[in-house]
Amino acid sequence: MKVLIADDDPQLVRALRITLAAHGYEVIAAADGASAIALAAQAHPDLVLLDLGMPRLGGIEVIEALRGWTQAPIIVVSGRVGSADKVEALDAGADDYVTKPFQIDELLARLRALGRRAGTTATDPVVRFGDVVLDLAARDVTRAGARVHLTPTEWRMLEFLARNPGALVTRQTLLKEIWASEQVTDSGYLRLYVSQLRKKLELDPANPVHLLTESGMGYRLVLGETDPTLTAG
Repeated sequence: MKVLIADDDPQLVRALRITLAAHGYEVIAAADGASAIALAAQAHPDLVLLDLGMPRLGGIEVIEALRGWTQAPIIVVSGRVGSADKVEALDAGADDYVTKPFQIDELLARLRALGRRAGTTATDPVVRFGDVVLDLAARDVTRAGARVHLTPTEWRMLEFLARNPGALVTRQTLLKEIWASEQVTDSGYLRLYVSQLRKKLELDPANPVHLLTESGMGYRLVLGETDPTLTAG
């Protein structure tokens, strides 16, 4: 499995290169954001380890550029510990966030987890509800045959609900899964993104039948068909 390391700290890159190679990874490296984008386009890595503070182009811009054409898992490895930095990176399209200094065993475990996810997406199911088709492998959403654009955060929320169809997913679980931080506790984030999803996916966003709120607890995604004649106002 090929890993791209994008970091301007040569000692860290050297240490990671040695460690990852010892665990069977093929490692390529870039010392700045612009080089990272060019190398990714050339080498098509399976996983990306990315610092936020790099010369020429910052980590957020790199994430946004990569997400324009690849869904390879991205792990941000940064010394920035604030929840705002984590939220910004995850919203931009990163899959995980590790703060420096880190334990190499933890980083390797995260790489393995994301590597398994990347390697098994071909068998992920297609989820249907109403006139919406959610292809978890292609990370694609259509409604009545037309493609629906979702932001990275909207996708992560919908994907998590779709992988737990019909089940109550608590607000705290969603906050932790989507923003990967115990420090993000404002459920107003969730209400905002659920509202946006309903506008894009529900026949009547004001009276949803699939993306349901369980008052005081969390959210559920209810699958199945919807008869437009029953829900139209």
